[in-house]
Amino acid sequence: MIGCGAVTEVKSGPAYHKVSNFTLAAVMRRDQVLAQDYAQRHNIETVFADADVLINDPMIDAIYIATPPDSHKELALKVAQAGKICCVEKPLAPNYADCQAIVAAFEAAQLPLFVAYYRRSLPRFNHIKQLLDDGEIGDIRHISWHLNKPANPMDLSQQYNWRTDKTIAAGGYFDDLASHGLDLFGYLLGDFASVKGIGINQQHLYTALDAVSACWLHTNGVTGSGSWNFGGHSWQDKVVIYGSQGEIRFSVFDEAPIEVISGDKEQQIIIENPTNIQLYHIDNMRKQLLEGLPHPSTGKTAAHTGWVMSQILAI
Repeated sequence: MIGCGAVTEVKSGPAYHKVSNFTLAAVMRRDQVLAQDYAQRHNIETVFADADVLINDPMIDAIYIATPPDSHKELALKVAQAGKICCVEKPLAPNYADCQAIVAAFEAAQLPLFVAYYRRSLPRFNHIKQLLDDGEIGDIRHISWHLNKPANPMDLSQQYNWRTDKTIAAGGYFDDLASHGLDLFGYLLGDFASVKGIGINQQHLYTALDAVSACWLHTNGVTGSGSWNFGGHSWQDKVVIYGSQGEIRFSVFDEAPIEVISGDKEQQIIIENPTNIQLYHIDNMRKQLLEGLPHPSTGKTAAHTGWVMSQILAI
């Protein structure tokens, strides 16, 4: 694993120990004190100070890149050159061109490339997909998502945060958060055919955008709309899928009940996420590598999400 920041503490790192046939054997971080501390707390045997040495170590079979997005391309291309399996944190890269370059390298090397859009593997969202596939709400007409997040103390203090540095993430929190939902919608409803968007910086607290709106069309004719504001009063995360015979309401990030309205019937479905939220995503990597079952989140699907994001932000 290259990088051992907050995302790896509970969400991903421990899950590699829990999946059979996988071992999280080594970790690399530039700050060796923090790397050693992480390794001791998570029972990891080896600590590297140099990413190149880790990537080319003959005892390592696969690499998980858990660094900020601006480093993904450089590191992923090295992994492909070393002939190793790779999983990259989302988003795959800050722009669509870099996504394409990463995918092309792994296709040329005929190597598996996974991307940590783990919602495609979570039971709660696969239940929603099953409801849609079963026609529970009839023909799908439209999907809408509103995400509202107040400015946090770091934003207000104007301390440096790579997530709101436009040179790393032009869309700021949009890049980090909206990518999860947009990727999920592609999984639930099929690829996007046409996407339009607009983004501005309303608060001027940092260099990245803080307010984005978009509309789109899926290849199957389903329309969609979204708005993401990172300076509003309260946290809101509301998705509605409208069908000819009902609606499904859910949250991308909150573990709120899934609400299904079908005809005159209403129900709430509670499906909890695992403690280590990437557990099913990682187990699906095992299933592809050892059982030949296709993983739902690959470089190709993640690059499509990268294209959607680039269309919205016009970059």
